[in-house]
Amino acid sequence: MQNRYNEAFRKAAEKYRRTAPLAAETGIIPYKSENGQWIPSPYAGNGWWTGGFWPGLMWQLYAAEKDGFFMDEARRTQALLIDQFRVFRELNHDVGFMYLLSCGADYKLTGDGQARTDTLHAASLMMGRFNPAGFIRAWDGPDRTGYAIIDCMMNLSLLYWASRQTGDPRFAHVADIHAHTALREFIRPDGSVSHIIEFDPETGSRVCEHAGQGYALGTQWSRGQAWGLYGFTLAYVNTKNPEYLEAAEKIAANFAAHIREDGLTDCDFCQPDTEERLDNIAGAIAACGFLELEKLTGNDSYRIAALRLVDGLLDHCCDWTDACCGLLTHCTASYHDDGAGRHTNIVYGDYFLVEALAKLCGTDPMLWV
Repeated sequence: MQNRYNEAFRKAAEKYRRTAPLAAETGIIPYKSENGQWIPSPYAGNGWWTGGFWPGLMWQLYAAEKDGFFMDEARRTQALLIDQFRVFRELNHDVGFMYLLSCGADYKLTGDGQARTDTLHAASLMMGRFNPAGFIRAWDGPDRTGYAIIDCMMNLSLLYWASRQTGDPRFAHVADIHAHTALREFIRPDGSVSHIIEFDPETGSRVCEHAGQGYALGTQWSRGQAWGLYGFTLAYVNTKNPEYLEAAEKIAANFAAHIREDGLTDCDFCQPDTEERLDNIAGAIAACGFLELEKLTGNDSYRIAALRLVDGLLDHCCDWTDACCGLLTHCTASYHDDGAGRHTNIVYGDYFLVEALAKLCGTDPMLWV
């Protein structure tokens, strides 16, 4: 079985050696692939929240292959992300996704000093989004001053990293304040998580829950469940706070109960059965979280869940041909189509699939810490 994952990783590296030059030729940060072409983000240009996953993917491949081609392509797109510091207006709490997997990975793998500085710059921008009422504000706009989302649990790794790098505890303190708010307000009794919670920006009290990218208010958007699973796992890795591990395991139990027989992932665990709607990004993210939980706890059931997910993706939803520049098919950005892609290849699905394969192959550099 192990040979299967080694072979899949090798094939992924070979495919990106063929298709990544197409992105460089057009000068874009790839967001998805359709009709044999790379396509940039649908909104916000290079300031779109997913921009760090392409260089992160390249760094994952570089860590395993030691091929300078992957380093060069990562740095090409990092330069575009760094330009966004000056644009500024499109950036939000997802600077963690954008810069820890790009500049932060560069520093971790090469020791580049400017990459470290750029990552710290991103951490400072994220600190600027902290509301002392108890949460990190997700998005801009006058109607979103109190919005926080479960995705931010993944971005907190940038703040923990910055505290370790600088010796300044403020970054980690802010991450912990937000994480404790998420513990209290986002996790439901059954182990599922909400996507968006709106707080009173003056007092920090809960105003309401919003449906977000799931099927309906109160349902279980699968990628949100995966963000919670992996995000609280990473919070524990960064802090060793047992509350975070307990939360991760509670969310993991709920996610594992909803893995389909074929190993794929419904877009929302509560969606009606009248139309099949998959989001394999959620499955790839959750696989990474399950594998880290297995390492932390020694509980083999987490590895079994991860392998069910990875095997499902390899068996049913990987395109190894050049008709698709990327790998993972049937990725869906939002249950109710928001124009960002439905049942298509999306790069951050590829990133998490390759990260999961790297964990299974023993090459994962763990870019999140």
